[in-house]
Amino acid sequence: MTDLSLYRNIGIFAHVDAGKTTTTERILKLTGKIHKLGEVHDGESTMDFMDQESERGITIQSAATSCFWKEHRFNVIDTPGHVDFTIEVYRSLKVLDGGVGVFCGSGGVEPQSETNWRYANESEVARLIFVNKLDRLGADFYRVVKQIKDVLAANPLVMVLPIGTEDQLKGVVDLLTRKAWIWDESGDPMNYELQGVPADMVDQVEEYRQMLVETAVEQDDDLMEKYLEGEEPSIDDLKRCIRRGTIKLDFFPTYCGSAFKNKGMQLILDAIIDYLPNPTEVEPQPEVDLEGNETGGLAIVDPAKPLRALAFKIMDDRFGALTFVRIYSGTMNKGDTVLNTFTGKTERIGRIVEMHADSREELSRAQAGDIVAVVGMKNVKTGHTLCDPKNPATLEPMVFPAPVIAIAIAPKDKAGVEKMGIALNKMVQEDPSFYVETDEDSGETILKGMGELHLDIKIDILRRTHGVDVTVGKPQVAYRETITQRVEDSYTHKKQSGGSGQFGKIDYIIEPGEPGSGFQFESVVVGGNVPKEYWPAIQKGFATSMDKGVLAGFPCLDVKVTLTDGGFHAVDSSAIAFEIAARGAYRQTIPKAGPQLIEPIMKVDVYTPEDHVGDVIGDLNRRRGMIKSQDTAATGIRIKAEAPLSEMFGYIGDLRTMTSGRGQFSMEFSHYLPCPRNVAEEVIKETLERKK
Repeated sequence: MTDLSLYRNIGIFAHVDAGKTTTTERILKLTGKIHKLGEVHDGESTMDFMDQESERGITIQSAATSCFWKEHRFNVIDTPGHVDFTIEVYRSLKVLDGGVGVFCGSGGVEPQSETNWRYANESEVARLIFVNKLDRLGADFYRVVKQIKDVLAANPLVMVLPIGTEDQLKGVVDLLTRKAWIWDESGDPMNYELQGVPADMVDQVEEYRQMLVETAVEQDDDLMEKYLEGEEPSIDDLKRCIRRGTIKLDFFPTYCGSAFKNKGMQLILDAIIDYLPNPTEVEPQPEVDLEGNETGGLAIVDPAKPLRALAFKIMDDRFGALTFVRIYSGTMNKGDTVLNTFTGKTERIGRIVEMHADSREELSRAQAGDIVAVVGMKNVKTGHTLCDPKNPATLEPMVFPAPVIAIAIAPKDKAGVEKMGIALNKMVQEDPSFYVETDEDSGETILKGMGELHLDIKIDILRRTHGVDVTVGKPQVAYRETITQRVEDSYTHKKQSGGSGQFGKIDYIIEPGEPGSGFQFESVVVGGNVPKEYWPAIQKGFATSMDKGVLAGFPCLDVKVTLTDGGFHAVDSSAIAFEIAARGAYRQTIPKAGPQLIEPIMKVDVYTPEDHVGDVIGDLNRRRGMIKSQDTAATGIRIKAEAPLSEMFGYIGDLRTMTSGRGQFSMEFSHYLPCPRNVAEEVIKETLERKK
């Protein structure tokens, strides 16, 4: 049996360009997993193995690997930072026990850092903080620590202080041991010396060390008392307290350095062992029934318990479909039969492999705490639970955001139709935030995703990986419809044609719901005028009608329906009659309730050099954007705004032109707001013409 206390399942996550992949490369080099470093900017990193990743220098899909440091096994997942691929971060955090949040020393807390931090809070993942790129112009460790407090409302526990800044960065002082780690300029992480604290930093080191000790001893009342009586706690006692506080999420041990220059990495690896939890120290996953309600059962991390594993990622490669699973309890052997609780079908475990980016090692078994890939599973999708058929249970599934942007595609020739269908099917299996549907009216194939870059890369994968050449239509925005007025109405469905007829009468109120509430239904009928057994049919009739609004056929949101009264016939009434009545009522009443088109509004975060602020703000105003705030960063200005998605297509090109290539931006969906009348009329006209 493997000793689970020597396991660490960790993820590396951050804003785009903060140096996650470089940090992972350094971890692999130091642990002896790779011998030659590949750089992201040369398109040669180990973890970014897709063509699209090495060309664009960004991470698109999370990659998994394992390595060893001081007899401890690390299962490491390098996640993307780009907002269009947040789904990868979310699903990786779901299966990890600890994480390393990487922040850029000059950029600080950036928009995507906030989203990822929020996901990590929701998943209750213990984290270390690594302030990277301190060798860069404008880098300031203390400013970033303050931002982490102010922007993320987190409690960073400073464990090291940098020696020198920008191009003078020499190393770091470890506050616990009061030792200075000084690296030479060779770039070799092993070329370092341990020295005393530099004379000009002694007071600062003592001040920060005192803050560190005071925060740590709060985790242990006895130590706290001794400390207040003047007894200095030992380093082992302090480490024990820091570990306890980190796992409880009371604070986050904070390190700094430069991954690219190989400075400060050993301390991070030691901290992963010292402070991040092993699989047995994390709250066990709750078990739920198929409706998602908790059953009270827990998946205890123990190889002797029944099997519980969560499929968190599907990847298609040259050897077939790979299903990445995190095993929470029990053991999985090659040749075992497991139950997929979502489909109710059993599957046989063919080959189990341990992944190292895109190469693999065969295993005969895996156990609680492991993250492995299984080859050749047929019907398993992201979020499905695999378990022991004799002891079935479901783990909490994952919830994925709805797409906000769509494009129509068509293969260039007849031969590509079937090929495209097979390729898209594989891609949907891999990415739960990517949807494919066929437009009933026009017969077009519609791709839906989280942003322009997301769909851009999907088209690229279609063309390059699957060899399907397609023509691409204009991006389409996921508009929605809603209502603005309250209407009381009545509808009777009556059909008599010999034999038993159909009869259902309903009196109801249709009114606007709270923003973001979706569809709500309630019945206040008393006295049995509409028997209780017909209420679900009425609710279903209204709910299914909401899929098509009356203006341009977009789904209808934020509507509340209250059933107030009605009538039934002892012989002719049935559930189907009342469902038809509800559909008729929807068609009759929604046009009277002031229907309105609403559009997705995006949270936009733009970073621009100071000279171009006026141009950028003027341009955002022209795009119907609302400026929310402006903050001065070390090397420019950050502008936060809200803008309609329909106005933001192609924005990156315009921004680069305005800022001589130095501007950056990211955006994510925020909420829906009513469209201005002229925009709404244009959209409705275009949509109806396209459907002809």
